[in-house]
This record gives sequence, structure tokens and C-alpha cells, in this order.
Amino acid sequence: MNERGEQRAHVRRELELPVTVNDTGNRVRGAIRFDLRDLSLGGAFVRSDLLFEVGEELEIEFQVPGGPLVRARGKVVRVAREPAPREAGMGIAFSQMTESDRAAVRALLASA
Repeated sequence: MNERGEQRAHVRRELELPVTVNDTGNRVRGAIRFDLRDLSLGGAFVRSDLLFEVGEELEIEFQVPGGPLVRARGKVVRVAREPAPREAGMGIAFSQMTESDRAAVRALLASA
């Protein structure tokens, strides 16, 4: 358990990177740019005032600094509508990612 009493399958690292998100249900046309706040092999938290609903499927892309473009599919598992100093955003659990993208994330997390 961590300091918030949560149990996680993967270690999360604070990491700020731009990320683009596409709604697989096509409720929103085109990609939306957000910022990652943290990342793990199992998912990410993205900062945003524009929030999707829990259960929605999203496609996520982000560039590993000095490395490849990572693509993943995920589901919104948590929505935070909290004012400052907490951050509004969404927790996304990855459901699909290629092995090469997983390796790029693993390397990024090891260097962070």
C-alpha cells in the first residue's frame, strides 16, 4: 500500500509529458492534447478539466523523450473533479499495448 492507502499492480512515477487522446466511441472528433501527470506499465493519470466518463475507452499516444511514439488503448477508471491544489483529471488503465511500446514505457520508467 502507498501513502494514500491504495494498492497498485504497477509502480507509478511522476512524469510530465504531452499526450494525445482519441475517444474510441467518437463522441469527440479528433485528438485532444492533455498532459500526463504520472505513468506506470498499467496506466496513467492525465490532467484535464475536460473529463471523459468512467468506463469510456480511449486511445492514447505520447512521445518518449529521445525514443519512440507509444500508443496504447485504455479505459477511464477514475475521474477527479478536484479544485487546486489537487488536480482534475482522469486515471486510465491500459488494456492494449504492443510489446515494443511496453518496452519503451518500461525503459522510460527506469530512467525517470
